[in-house]
Formats: sequence, structure tokens, C-alpha cells
Amino acid sequence: MHAFRSHTCADLNAANVGETVRLSGWVHRVRDHGGILFIDLRDHYGITQVLCDPDSPVFSQVEAVRSEWCIRIDGTVKARDADLVNPKLPTGEIEVFVRDMEVLGRSEELPLMVFGDQEYPEETRLRYRYLDLRREAMQNNMTLRSDVVTSIRRRMWDLNFREFQTPIITASSPEGARDFLVPSRQHPGKFYALPQAPQQFKQLIMVSGFDKYFQIAPCFRDEDPRADRSPTDFYQLDMEMSFVTQQDVFDTIAPVIAGVFDEFGGGRRVDAPQDWPQISYRDAALWYGTDKPDLRNPIKMQVVSEHFAGSGFAIFAKLLEQEGTEIRAIPAPTGGSRKFCDRMNAFAQKEGLPGMGYIFWRETNGEMEAAGPLAKNIGPERTEAIRQQLGLGVGDAAFFLGGKPEAFEKVAGKARVAIGEELGLTDQDRFAFAWIVDFPMYEADEDSGAVDFSHNPFSMPQGGIEALDGDPLDILGYQYDLACNGYELVSGAIRNHKLDIMIKAFEMAGYGEDEVRKRFGGMVNAFQYGAPPHGGCAAGIDRIVMLLADTANIREVIMFPMNQRAEDLMMSAPSDPMADQLMELGLRVIPRD
Repeated sequence: MHAFRSHTCADLNAANVGETVRLSGWVHRVRDHGGILFIDLRDHYGITQVLCDPDSPVFSQVEAVRSEWCIRIDGTVKARDADLVNPKLPTGEIEVFVRDMEVLGRSEELPLMVFGDQEYPEETRLRYRYLDLRREAMQNNMTLRSDVVTSIRRRMWDLNFREFQTPIITASSPEGARDFLVPSRQHPGKFYALPQAPQQFKQLIMVSGFDKYFQIAPCFRDEDPRADRSPTDFYQLDMEMSFVTQQDVFDTIAPVIAGVFDEFGGGRRVDAPQDWPQISYRDAALWYGTDKPDLRNPIKMQVVSEHFAGSGFAIFAKLLEQEGTEIRAIPAPTGGSRKFCDRMNAFAQKEGLPGMGYIFWRETNGEMEAAGPLAKNIGPERTEAIRQQLGLGVGDAAFFLGGKPEAFEKVAGKARVAIGEELGLTDQDRFAFAWIVDFPMYEADEDSGAVDFSHNPFSMPQGGIEALDGDPLDILGYQYDLACNGYELVSGAIRNHKLDIMIKAFEMAGYGEDEVRKRFGGMVNAFQYGAPPHGGCAAGIDRIVMLLADTANIREVIMFPMNQRAEDLMMSAPSDPMADQLMELGLRVIPRD
């Protein structure tokens, strides 16, 4: 017999009754029923109930075991009594009577329990991640992650993509986040960077004549953490193709994403890729208050400024006299009660706004009536025009925000989400995808007014080099994102493969030609030797698995994540360097005051 097991803890069933078997695993829990000891023995595959009574030669040893001890048992498979069968377990028809036992690994008192559904602080879970990962939910999440990556690879290979690995130590590149720098021992005073993405290398692969590339790529960004973003490293499905348009990229990657969600989505509806809408960045901001809208929620915001200009509601009327301001309405079908309207007004105040104006429509004496402070101030004619524009009726409501869009847009987007969820309008049993297109190439700093790239700096501007003669804030790029259920899953672009356009595009963002040639010398040189038109995208593996696992915290689907302060509590990172390490690198740490 094998040294540790003849079967896993999920293998045995009624067909094995009478066999002598060997199992190894962890003690999930121990129960003493009148002198008979029952142990749920667990391994990665499942649970088998084993029992031991005083007739067993190892009864005294079994009495000593505690939760999470790692043990090996030899025993005889027995059928459970009919009324004791557990249909929830694959092994629920049988139990194993213990004849011999060996302790493979004792456990100290546990800082968190593996058995049960107890909640523990995230700091505790991350410090003892190896115990946290023993829990069934975490085992399922990590298995799901592995299966998703395997499925993605298979689907990409089936599309004749080749997988190539790109360098982990490289040069710094402006990808929209901070680099992790790596000091060079052999070149004192100089630094490598961990790649924020394989951006330049995958473009160079296209220049090298390979037609299709992909990899499951590690990426490193020194970012502020969020629930849906790792603060240090993450993995993405990175892909690139030559001789393609934007639509070609969509047509290639969409079936891969849809297939994965259909395969692992637990029966939730996945719209066919050809039905995924393409929404401009500007329209997404207007309609949904975000460039990653949740289209499970049918609410679409609208501009209603004309109905408040010169109206009796002085706050909005005076606001509209200022340049660049507007009033937007958030329709709320079935939200027509004062109680709900007051609740949403309080929501806006918690988000830092004075509140949200509202109108709701009710039936009074057999006739429809508009109610609320706004309705009284602007009068029935304007109120009716708003109702007709928004397509609302009795029992519905609308909420209003005003000012410069950049000041209230984010809160409006959050309010739209909250309204949809509270009113039950959001379809929870669906994955709703949308391509967001026509991103602006540049943005201006609010304080300094300086222009910089707003998205991927290596994108082709729409209109080519002629477009770069105009106002940089009006220039759109061939850049696109794929949003799903309120998260950005994919980001990509048709690349700028022409050197003259690339240099001019960087000049508009304040990078001189000499700096471009110095910082991106590899690409500059390569583009002089017949670069093909090319484009691609990257899909976030962690976020895909997060959605499939139905969790809003990305750390639930990463094996060994950092905490929100970018600390690895288990491995004590980051740590202080040793003096000889700093000396060898020619570095000195200057303490912050």
C-alpha cells in the first residue's frame, strides 16, 4: 500500500464497503458520541467520516488528536445505517473504522478555525493565510482561479495564438501608475523597473513578425489599494495581434471572455458577444456616471438643464448661469414615495453633497400629481415636461444633481447604482458586458493645467497625425475598455506604430523627442524597420475570477495577497534592508521626518 493513502477523502462510496484503505488528511472536527469518536478527515478533494471505539488498538492515540492535526489512518470501509447517510457528501454512504493511525503533523492552538463559518479580521486571515486557505470557500476560489486560467489558455491556443514570456526586469515606462524600481548592483545609481504591463515587449513581438501573441502575465504597479485592485501585483491575459482593426480585437477576445463566464458563471446569463453594446466614453459618463457601467441596472441618466433654466428653483437656475454647468436627472422607476426619496437624499449627503433634489409622481383623486419641493418650485408645466422626457409615470420618481459634471458625476453614478439595487431593478442573475470606446487621449491637470496622457500612451490617435494639430483635449484615441457589472475587465488599444505620430503624440504631453528616444529607444528603433499595424488588450484575471466567485474583494481570489497597506503580514514584507545589501548597491536610506 502507498505510504500515505490508497484513496483521497472524496473517493470512497458503497462500492468500497469491506475494503481496507489508507487515508491521509487534516482533522476537520472531532465528535465524541458516548465513547465512540468520530473524525471528519479532510483533504483537498473532500471529507470522509472515520470512527474509532475502545475496541480499536489505537483508540488512545485517536483520543489525543485535535483540529487541524495532519494524520494518516488505516481502516475498514463500512456502510452507514440508512438513517445516517449524508447525501451532501460524495462519501456520505460510508465511514471508515480506524485500525491504525500515524500523526504526520501536530497543530498548535489555532489562531483561526478552519471548520465552520466564523468571520475573522482580514489582518488575521492574511497573517495566517496558509490556514485561511484550508477553508472550503478559499479552496473553491483557488481551484476556480486555476480552472479559469486553464480555460483561457485553451481558448487562446484554439485561436492560433502563441504564448511567449516577456521580461520581468525592464525599463521604467509611463503606464498610468507608479513603477516598482529595482536598484542595479552592476550599474550603481541606475534602476530597473518591474513591468506595469508587457506593453512595449508585446508590440515589439508584433514588429518581429509574430502574428498573434498572448501570455498570462504578472504585472506590477505601486498603486493605492481598493477592494477590486491589488496594490502591488496582479495577473492579466495579455494579447496582441497584427494587421487588425479595433473591431477585429473585439471579435477575437469577446468570445473568449463570454465562454469563460458561461463555463464558470454558475448558470448566470451571459449576453452573446455580438449583443455587447459599444458606448462612447462621453456617453458612459453622461448616462451612468462612470466609464465602467453596470448595465444590469436599466437606469440611464439624462440632461434636463432646459427645464430648470429660468425656473422658480433658484439654486439650479443660478447654477445654470455659470459656464460648463448642467442639471442631470436619475430616473427611479417604482421609487415614488417620500420615504424613499428622503433616504436617497441622505445618501447624497453622506457622499459629501448638500443633497439631491427629487420629484415623485403619485395619484391624487384619480389624477396624476407631481410631488416634492422641486415640483412646487418649477410648476406643473416644467414638471410634466421632465416626466415625459424621462418616460416616468405614477409611482415613479426622479432625482436631480447639478453643477459642473466633474464635480458631481461620480456621486451621480453611485446614486444610480444604489437606486437600482434598492428598488430591485438590477438583474443579479446576469453578466452584462459593454465596450467603452472613444477615450480621450489626453487630460489636463486640475491645478497646473498641464496636459498628460489619460490612458495608454502608445495608442493611435483617431485621425492620425493631423488630429494632433488640434486641441489635445479634443483628441480621441483608438482605446477601449470592456466593462462587466460595474468593473473594468479588459483594457486595450490599436497601437501607434508610426514613429512620427508617436513622437508628436508624446510632445503634446510634454515629452520631448530626445526624452522619447532615450526612454523608449527599443520601440523607436524598431519602428524604423517596417512596423505593422497592430493592437490588442489585457484582461484582468483577478477581477474575472472575483466576479465568477461572486465576491467584491479581490483578495478572496488571490492566493497570497497584500493587505490594503501593501504589506505581506505572513512574510513580513516590506522589510528593512541589511547594511551590507545597501552598501553593495551604493544606496542609503534617508529617514522621513
